[in-house]
Amino acid sequence: MPLLAVLLLVTTVKRVASGLAEHVVLTPAIAPQGSPMRPVEDHGFTTHDGVTLTYRHWPATAPTARGAVLLFHRGHEHGGRMAHLPSELDLPEFAFFAWDARGHGRSPGQRGHSPSLAHSVRDVQGFADHITATHGFAIEDMALIAQSVGAVLIATWAHDYAPRIRAMILASPAFKVKLYVPFARAGLKLMHKLRGLFFVNSYVKPQYLTHDPERIASYRADPLISRPIAVNILLALYAAAERVVAGCARHHDTDAAADFGRGLGRAP
Repeated sequence: MPLLAVLLLVTTVKRVASGLAEHVVLTPAIAPQGSPMRPVEDHGFTTHDGVTLTYRHWPATAPTARGAVLLFHRGHEHGGRMAHLPSELDLPEFAFFAWDARGHGRSPGQRGHSPSLAHSVRDVQGFADHITATHGFAIEDMALIAQSVGAVLIATWAHDYAPRIRAMILASPAFKVKLYVPFARAGLKLMHKLRGLFFVNSYVKPQYLTHDPERIASYRADPLISRPIAVNILLALYAAAERVVAGCARHHDTDAAADFGRGLGRAP
């Protein structure tokens, strides 16, 4: 039995290391038909540990800007995949910003890697601080749209840093990552301890994301999309998702109890 268990573990890790899948339905970015893309500028900002990350800035087209919309891409992708949103949302009084996370797109680092999920969450805070300092938008005037892995980062940031943002939209947050192999998570944890850092490749293919042939072709031709994700980040995504979802449930229960107490005329 111990030998069978070891063989099963090795087989599991080999199969998982060749790829993983996320159950998300997102649309890769191309210019919406019949509408021009809003002009974009390329910038960079320096993180707390001295890394310069790339971001795109679509300035407001109205004479006066009311606020900013921050875009956070899904795993394996980059901010350019969300370049259709500034035009499609048609909000001329709002500036848009989209970063390339560490190890993604045009930002530096091993593809799919960050020293820790906490580093990446702190990067979000640094990005927001940079937008305030450089572009003049207060945190209260920022709204966030985040997809998949990016949505987990933003949910964790909102949970841990409690920023006073205007709004937050989480599109298909990767709170659950389907690994299709029994005991995959346990196997990855063990192999991470034994081997240290290694990378897992994604099974995601563009035809799983959209039925639009132009966007499928755009995804396949995009040289900035990369399949790997570092095992430490994959495991940290699980842990962060469980912690944030549990924390939100506790806050919801506490607020519901306070509301019930108020209804009975009791102090919260």
